[in-house]
Amino acid sequence: MGPGNRPLDLEWLEDFLALAETGNFSRAAEARAIAQPAFSRHIRALEDWVGVELFDRSAHPAALTPAGQRFLPLLEGVLANLEAARIKARAAHDLAAASLRFAATHVLSLTFFPRWLVGMEARLRLGPIQTMSDSSQACEDLMLQRRVQFVLCHGHADVPGRLDEAQYPMRRLADDLLLPVSAPQPGGAAGLPLHALGQQASVPVLAYSEASGLGRIMRARMRGVFSEGADSAVPSGVAVVFTAHHAVLLKTMAQEGRGVAWLPESLITDELRAGTLVAAGGADWNVPVQIRLYRQRAEMSPVAESLWELAVAHTGPQTR
Repeated sequence: MGPGNRPLDLEWLEDFLALAETGNFSRAAEARAIAQPAFSRHIRALEDWVGVELFDRSAHPAALTPAGQRFLPLLEGVLANLEAARIKARAAHDLAAASLRFAATHVLSLTFFPRWLVGMEARLRLGPIQTMSDSSQACEDLMLQRRVQFVLCHGHADVPGRLDEAQYPMRRLADDLLLPVSAPQPGGAAGLPLHALGQQASVPVLAYSEASGLGRIMRARMRGVFSEGADSAVPSGVAVVFTAHHAVLLKTMAQEGRGVAWLPESLITDELRAGTLVAAGGADWNVPVQIRLYRQRAEMSPVAESLWELAVAHTGPQTR
């Protein structure tokens, strides 16, 4: 095995620096708090690893060879970088331990999460916060992989998701409502919808994708509704014409008159007030949903545990 392949003990490097500074094996060994024979073996082992002699032992005090003189500043740079790497690694660990890591669905990261977070920060010093915004499926993946401490998403008591099935602790923070909405009829016809559920022979629907939690809820809730008989006033010509997992994109498509979309009321308050979106069906078409906060099952950092305790206290007793 050649010199470059031999194991290197970092203690030898510190021994080298001590001897380079003192020029005396006895004093250097004493400074390093090891016996001189062991110290001498360390220096020899380092020279074997480098492949050349680093000290001229015939000189008094011991002097660096040309190879040793070249090795010294490079070694000092390596050890300084190692120390900096250690400090930065520990700082990163401390930051990760102290920070809060959230995954929130796209729509809630734009609507509910900022206001809710401000309320939490008014009661608790939270420190650094990392937030990832994605589909419900991606947020669940992040939680299952332990990459986040909390997941904020919509849920429904009758439509369990993967986090429910895995029995992750959950708090219902608020209630929301999925409203079927459409662009209004042109000409300002008293807020009448361009596409009306139960009143037109053919109604285009803007649907959520498989990755969307709202899509999972809608498919479960509407499956029974759409399968009922003719007396249910369900339009026979309902057809999905567009699919996406972004509620914001479905909102834009609905405003453009492309069809009916079931959108969270929290997302479209301004549009309903302005009349750029109107109800496409009666209250029977509305789907109640919950805004939920899930947490890791294992113990989390102190600040994360404090946030969860505050969320529990703020929401009070509840059931799924």
